[in-house]
Amino acid sequence: MTSHLRAAPDRDQFTVETERFRRELLAHCYRMVGSAHDAEDLVQETYLRAWRSYSGFEGRASIRSWLYTIATNVCLKALERRRIRVLPSGLASPYDGPDRAPSPVAPEQVSWLEPLADAQIAPLDGDPAAVVVERESLRLALIASLQHLPARQRAILILREVLAFSAAETAEILDTTTAAVKSSLQRARARLDELEPEPEKLLEPADQRARALLDGYIAAFERSDASLLEQVLRVDATLEATPFGDWQSGRAMCIHILDAYVLGTPGDWRMIATTANGQPAAVVYHRDADGTLRADGVVVLAATATGVSRVIKFHDPALVATFGFPDALTH
Repeated sequence: MTSHLRAAPDRDQFTVETERFRRELLAHCYRMVGSAHDAEDLVQETYLRAWRSYSGFEGRASIRSWLYTIATNVCLKALERRRIRVLPSGLASPYDGPDRAPSPVAPEQVSWLEPLADAQIAPLDGDPAAVVVERESLRLALIASLQHLPARQRAILILREVLAFSAAETAEILDTTTAAVKSSLQRARARLDELEPEPEKLLEPADQRARALLDGYIAAFERSDASLLEQVLRVDATLEATPFGDWQSGRAMCIHILDAYVLGTPGDWRMIATTANGQPAAVVYHRDADGTLRADGVVVLAATATGVSRVIKFHDPALVATFGFPDALTH
């Protein structure tokens, strides 16, 4: 193999060799940490470290493997000092107490999972097979489950089963043995089966049925018409929203909470369709006291052939900008 040892780093050459992996590295870091904001920071740190050590890269592995080694270890280091990110359903059972508005959890008590815009990580070549694989490995339910695995087990599962690195390559990335990789992978698979025994079959966001469900959900909010949700939500649908600890199970309860405490009056809400985590989604705006539609967050739907099985609303106005939308709407 030709040596890649360089006497002096060449910034242009570095960019040519590494930049094409940025989107998939962002997806990798997101799977590891469950946060779009953190993942972007970790990718930046990965490229900084890669540039600093580029002159010493000798080509014993591919550029891609070398970058994944750096990115994975950057993530593992970051996870040493961070709490895992969760959804409300990862904290407790669905709320079944007296009727009341959902109560927020204090910011210092929990770190919330965040959605990731598909546009940030879509393969540049648009290969349909690659797009489907990417989407399936970024479903919110899977990302939420991954966060409950020990960090190294999480890394091994992702490297082996999502990114298709061999056991030997994974061992080299993590500076461990092939036997240790195989053992950890077995434990990770077993734990994931406990957390998500039968992954749900979701519709692709481009499927007309998925878009119709999203359109119906948006219409219910923009018209403040809870009855429209009867046509969208499955009987067994669940509803959860960060930063609220309470979440609801069953269509009747979901609709009651939205109707009683959220929908308000027609015109209070505006939603713009998008996709996140390989699922239909919308960026959300809420009309404030002066009549301006301000960024409110992102909602992601689990769309199935029989309706929406899960609604997850992320009440974080900062997410709207990461999805490429403005902080306020002028009309």
